[in-house]
Amino acid sequence: MSAIINASINLDKIPEGAIIEGKKGRYLNLAIFCNDDTQYGNNVSVQVPMTKEEREGGADKIFYGNGKVVWVSDTGVTVAGREDDGDKPPF
Repeated sequence: MSAIINASINLDKIPEGAIIEGKKGRYLNLAIFCNDDTQYGNNVSVQVPMTKEEREGGADKIFYGNGKVVWVSDTGVTVAGREDDGDKPPF
């Protein structure tokens, strides 16, 4: 069960406060949306996740990039379970 998504983001739009300093480097949490509809040949959009306060305050979503699903296995994709291995980025 897998899929391949090719995407790109505009690094100039990433706010510095969105970059997280971790033990093993700098990280950026991303929200990636796959849609059934396409626009300009893309069906994936990329955002920095909004905080609860931003969502509740009605802040506009900021578009950071786009992409497209280029391959999906015959069995599709399922929601991933969580593994507690202690060696994960801080998100």
